[in-house]
Amino acid sequence: MNKLWLLLVIVSAVTACKKLDQEPESTASKSAIFGSENGLQLYANSFYSILPGNSTSLDAMSDYLAVKEVPSFIQEGVYAPNLSSGWSWSDLRNINYFIVNNNDPKISAEARKNYLGLARFFRAYFYFEKVKRFGDVPWINKPLEVTDPTLYNGRDKRTLVMDSVLADINYAAENIRSANDPTRSTITKDIALGLKSRICLFEGTFRKYHTELNLQSTATEWLTNAASAAKLIMDKNTYSINTTGGTSISYRQVFISPAPVSSEVMLSSICDLTLNVLNEANWWWTSGTYGAKASFTRTFINTYLNIDGTPYTNNPNYTTMLFKDEVKNRDLRLKQTIRSGDYKRISGGVQVPAPPVFSYTFTGYQPIKWTLDDMYYDAGALNINSISLMRFAEILLIYAEAKAELGTLTDQDWAITVGRLRARAGITGGLTAKPTAIDPYLVTNYFPNITDASILEIRRERGIELSLEGHRFSDILRWKRGELMEKEWNGFYVPALNTPMDLNEDGILDVAFYQGTRPTPAVAGVTYVDVSNTISGKVNSQRLKNGTSGQLIWMNEISRKWSDKQYYYPIPQADVLRNPALGQNPGWF
Repeated sequence: MNKLWLLLVIVSAVTACKKLDQEPESTASKSAIFGSENGLQLYANSFYSILPGNSTSLDAMSDYLAVKEVPSFIQEGVYAPNLSSGWSWSDLRNINYFIVNNNDPKISAEARKNYLGLARFFRAYFYFEKVKRFGDVPWINKPLEVTDPTLYNGRDKRTLVMDSVLADINYAAENIRSANDPTRSTITKDIALGLKSRICLFEGTFRKYHTELNLQSTATEWLTNAASAAKLIMDKNTYSINTTGGTSISYRQVFISPAPVSSEVMLSSICDLTLNVLNEANWWWTSGTYGAKASFTRTFINTYLNIDGTPYTNNPNYTTMLFKDEVKNRDLRLKQTIRSGDYKRISGGVQVPAPPVFSYTFTGYQPIKWTLDDMYYDAGALNINSISLMRFAEILLIYAEAKAELGTLTDQDWAITVGRLRARAGITGGLTAKPTAIDPYLVTNYFPNITDASILEIRRERGIELSLEGHRFSDILRWKRGELMEKEWNGFYVPALNTPMDLNEDGILDVAFYQGTRPTPAVAGVTYVDVSNTISGKVNSQRLKNGTSGQLIWMNEISRKWSDKQYYYPIPQADVLRNPALGQNPGWF
């Protein structure tokens, strides 16, 4: 609130009153804020800090990325309530203060409803994130003073909180004034509908698969709301799937463009060089020290289809396919998501071949989705690409998944959602009719209890299309597939030791794997990686699965364990001590 008052003082200094008998707005009184539409707008702008902003590392904890350290949350016996975080309510108080005081009759009812809609949008967003993290939380709809006994109440039931969230987001969708913002930087009716569809899909599937809640009977209503909200957006024809530049680049353009690709991006965190508002995507994804050296696992890369729409894993030789071969004739999003084939970077204005670099990757599947090709951007928070927070592709997938979970997905639904996305990725088969064949690879490795081919394929599509956009861990939670967090962190296939490999077939050898003594003479330009079981008496985290050949494996000596308690974070210990009525989530002590 102190920041808000200061901002109001600064702004009001340049909007001084015209008459001496008026109250100067620079006093930042309550009436200055809630007595003018400018004041309401300024206050409402403070809510945007709740959004993720320009981070591109939101999937650092997921089943499909190997990172340099195993997160403590999934290390067996490590995480505890004293390590937990996220039980912060200052943003909520800021929102509730606005909601309670936005009642000045000098402002038109339409204007007040617009800004109340914005406030309730952000309250819905705030609570959705809290429920995802902690499950039951206290529902608070007014600003509380430090002496208010309500501060020491217990938590409310999930059903009460989520019904309140739904009421908030419905109000936002009905009352926010703007339907569409060409800059893709503000909350509109469309964004409210998008958030509603996201919330309802999460809650509907969470209730369906978490049978311990005994809320399966209510899942249908939430899934129906998800589908209907998504369909309202689709029917407006305001957005489309970006196809500029053709299938070989149109997907990645969405993530590296300085200006939001407005045909597809609905909401974006926009960077601006002149204002020094930049992001650190290159620094995080290409640094050997700053970022997490996050790399995709081979288990996940195997889910990318062949270009003809058939599963890559139908090939009986897929387990021993070399990297240079496995990336060919695949879903074109693969080459727009990782370094492969003809990928090049720019150094001093010159394009140079850029195969995976083992200073930055543990598995060989090095992401490029958010990174700019010019190496200039690697050395700090310098990136100018805007970060999409919501895009039309997600809406299509929400609609498809909700309809599939309801059992009402049609061939036409498939064609305008998954078929549309796969067509953008260059895939030629299976675009017009929903699938009927079960892919055994998906069942065995990801979803053993799913027998509906459409649901399996939509989950495949969601993982690929939305990779690295911050949805994966939430998906794992709502599908009740936390065990995926235990999966081996594996990489590409290495046929033999001491044999340099040309990863991008440019005639230049790139990497060789050895054990013990590095081969001599060294081949110029080759990165040598020691995959011995131990180095200097310490366990080596990077090895080959079969000892002297096989898939790369990383950090598998660190035990990762999932149990049902991890579907929720524990309430931080300090907060439970402060208010014992909160209790603790099951299994956490």
